[in-house]
Amino acid sequence: MITVADNNLLQDITGTILLAGAGKMGGAMLTGWLAGGLDPHRVAVIDPQVSPEITALAAKGVALNPDAKAAGPVETLVVAVKPQMFREAGAKLKAFVSDKTSVVSIMAGTTIASLEEGCGGAVVRAMPNTPAAIGRGITVAVAAQNVSAAQRAVADALLRATGAVEWVEDEGLMDAVTAVSGSGPAYVFLLAEELARAGLEAGLPEALATKLARATVAGSGELLHQSDLPSATLRQNVTSPGGTTAAALGVLMGEPGLRELMIRAIAAAATRSKELAK
Repeated sequence: MITVADNNLLQDITGTILLAGAGKMGGAMLTGWLAGGLDPHRVAVIDPQVSPEITALAAKGVALNPDAKAAGPVETLVVAVKPQMFREAGAKLKAFVSDKTSVVSIMAGTTIASLEEGCGGAVVRAMPNTPAAIGRGITVAVAAQNVSAAQRAVADALLRATGAVEWVEDEGLMDAVTAVSGSGPAYVFLLAEELARAGLEAGLPEALATKLARATVAGSGELLHQSDLPSATLRQNVTSPGGTTAAALGVLMGEPGLRELMIRAIAAAATRSKELAK
């Protein structure tokens, strides 16, 4: 792991930060930047369909859809478009990139080599996840060899505005990262969905089953977040020998059980991430 100092550099950024793609994830990042003290006049957004929420930020100084001349020298380009749109978007973004620009991508499956070819710059490849929308995301990032320490620090500050950041040296890990944390929130939401469905099958009213499932998943997640104990210990603390939880876990941890299903699911997601890079 590469350790980056946990300093909030947002207020010290003096160059232009250009955000390409202001959808759910890009919009969440922008909100985090401004909340963290980044000067709105330092931010420009490129998006063909800007939402009313993003449009409203223009009144605070955020530039919307500038051309390269109006944007001025771009310190960092953050690419938050859909991966399938990058081939077309990258060609247009090249006009904003100089030899001093760092490019931070949050596109799934898009390699450093593809980014260097598509729009140039000193590339940081990152994979956030959707809890970034509430400031509780986690992002894993890997930097190309030509990314300077200063560029890495700015990228770290921009990514950390929506949650925790981990840096790795091996880009080959990013497919597994995408499968675990990038896609992971969907697995948790599925757990809540199926827990409610099972409660309904057991005889609970639908509204109560849904409320119990959502509150249980959310509360357990918060307990896991706040506790220093391993998840296995927290599980064991709920499980009395011969009790109701042990009976349920006997099914979930049996053969075939949740472990085997999760291994297969992560492998499928990682394989798809590799395919998106082709």
